[in-house]
Amino acid sequence: MLELLIVLSIMVIGYGAIAIHFASGNDTLALNAAARDLASGLRYVRSQAMLTHENAVLALDLKTNTYQLANQEKVYTLADEIDVTVKTAKEDLDDGVAQLRFFPDGSSTGGRIVLARHALSQEITINWLTGHVTLAQ
Repeated sequence: MLELLIVLSIMVIGYGAIAIHFASGNDTLALNAAARDLASGLRYVRSQAMLTHENAVLALDLKTNTYQLANQEKVYTLADEIDVTVKTAKEDLDDGVAQLRFFPDGSSTGGRIVLARHALSQEITINWLTGHVTLAQ
């Protein structure tokens, strides 16, 4: 009987450790997906600026964790658990909304977006000279 209790206790501890591991993996997956989607949106806005030969903007609302792509009415939402930090030109920040602007030649106002969830973070960098969008962990 004692051996059975010991084996069951070990199994419960093992399953608990596995559950914690899977839960932290979900955080990583959700953060990675949000970062990839936002980086993809930035690349789309850059391509629109180059195709239309007009400035194009991705508007990122830091209060509501939402963003909107140039020439689109759809509003994309980031999970509430994700903290968003934006570093860009002061004139592109207005009342909690960051305007990430791309120009017809592909260049940009540049900036850095950090998405964080718990101890994890993803960083999206926009090169001001080339407008190239880079995603890094």
